[in-house]
Amino acid sequence: MKEEKIIVPANGYLMLIVFLILFFGGIITVIAFQSPWPVLSIVTAIFIAPGFIMVQPNGSRVLLLFGKYVGTVKKNGFYWVNPFYTKKKISLRASNFDSERLKVNDKLGNPIMISTILVWRVQDTYKAAFDVDNYENFVRVQTDAAVRKLASMYPYDNFADEGVDEDITLRSSVNEVSTALETEIDERLSIAGIEVLEARIGYLAYAQEIANAMLKRQQATAIVAARHKIVEGAVSMVEMAIEQLSKKEVVHLDEERKAAMVSNLMVVLCGDKDASPVLNTGTLNH
Repeated sequence: MKEEKIIVPANGYLMLIVFLILFFGGIITVIAFQSPWPVLSIVTAIFIAPGFIMVQPNGSRVLLLFGKYVGTVKKNGFYWVNPFYTKKKISLRASNFDSERLKVNDKLGNPIMISTILVWRVQDTYKAAFDVDNYENFVRVQTDAAVRKLASMYPYDNFADEGVDEDITLRSSVNEVSTALETEIDERLSIAGIEVLEARIGYLAYAQEIANAMLKRQQATAIVAARHKIVEGAVSMVEMAIEQLSKKEVVHLDEERKAAMVSNLMVVLCGDKDASPVLNTGTLNH
């Protein structure tokens, strides 16, 4: 397999002077001497003209001679090459690609909508020009394929109630998923001489048909987790209250009164609404 060959053609400004001398000198000579022979210099100048090329910063020209690869010009400037060369322009600038939102299934089989943002540039002009048919379309197709594969490798989120406890998920493990996506795309695009500068998920959500159900599930999970924390804290506070009352001998409580006190405190601490106080002006028994 051939590799990229960097060349530096002849100075274009020098050949421009030659072109101007041949072209305008031939016209002046024809007019002055009424001779057809200076026409040859005009024809020669016209033949030279297609050989001028201009390479802008972060640009390149791939040169072919009757189907044979000659080399690539990457250094910016004004040059002159063989007029018979076919000159293909390939940009070396970084390009952004924002993929369409794809509907795929995650590791658990849940339909999700996902898209990616890719920053890439051409690194090897020979591979980009000759190893693939259309390198820009190749980037789009392979990026979509990589995103589909990535989505099937990880779940959207963790669900402890189903026994799913993944360390890496699409929603929470942004850095890990981006690294995996970048590696996958880079391997796919290396055949086209494309360098991946950055790849990350641009959009991620459940598909519309299950979005509402999953939202309710996430809300229920959050409520259960919050209630768990509330109960855990309430138990700790009740335990501390009974311990402090007994330690300081503020009041002596038998088991029945302790149970009543625990019940009342748990209701106050774990209730959804503020408790309404009831004043007891009698004894502990009434």
